[in-house]
Amino acid sequence: MNRTSTLLSCLILKYERVKAPQKKQVVVLILLFIASGTRAQFYKDMSVGINGGIYVYQGDLTPDPMGSFKTIKPGLSLFAKKPINYFLAARLHMSFASLQGDDSRYSKPDYRQQRNFYFFSPLMEFSGQLVWNIRGRNYDDYGIQPYVFTGAGVSFIRVNKNYSRMNTAYFGETSDVYTGLVADNAHGTPRALLSVPVGVGAEYPLSERFSLNIETSYRFIFTDYLDGFSQAANPKLKDHYHSTAIGLIYKFGVKKKGLGCPSVN
Repeated sequence: MNRTSTLLSCLILKYERVKAPQKKQVVVLILLFIASGTRAQFYKDMSVGINGGIYVYQGDLTPDPMGSFKTIKPGLSLFAKKPINYFLAARLHMSFASLQGDDSRYSKPDYRQQRNFYFFSPLMEFSGQLVWNIRGRNYDDYGIQPYVFTGAGVSFIRVNKNYSRMNTAYFGETSDVYTGLVADNAHGTPRALLSVPVGVGAEYPLSERFSLNIETSYRFIFTDYLDGFSQAANPKLKDHYHSTAIGLIYKFGVKKKGLGCPSVN
């Protein structure tokens, strides 16, 4: 019999032995014990973390298929994670960052210097995720613990796009760029986007409580208007973004204490 069961048995035995006026006190103690035990088990092995890193826009305003590394922006994320079993954990994740794209940062192809599209957007992201600990060490505090994750969430943006620097003489009013701008302006820009984060990472425990982690995450967002441009750029490709971050994790636990049967006066 473990310590928890011993203490509960002790309280029940007291209830049977004490006089009627004292039974209410014992009942209150039993209820408080059950409630505190439930909370302790819930928080056991739960962890919270904070990460800082870079966010990279990937879309029409960069020729690099890996994203616009010339306009990377900083970001901060917070999360809470609770193991489900040795391999699987549930995680709530939120990020605060920004995204930027700028045609003028690229000299090739030549038309980008003439088109000169630009956008900037703050980003606030919330998601629920499932995290798979590849080595099945959700309850361990030693060794490198690689993991993969995915989930679903929503990304809130406020797109500020700028096409005032475009050389209209270079493209002309009958060009696809010019007519595409008319269509894009009529379409408008989204404020909230459904997102599917997919990523990999690794956690390295420093102690029973603290760990370091590093991870990279790619977001599928199912739109071509993250940057505010579509028909005027490349309507065949969707926009996305990704991030790489490093941070610190704190794990909650239940400290072992001696248990004694409380007195009832």
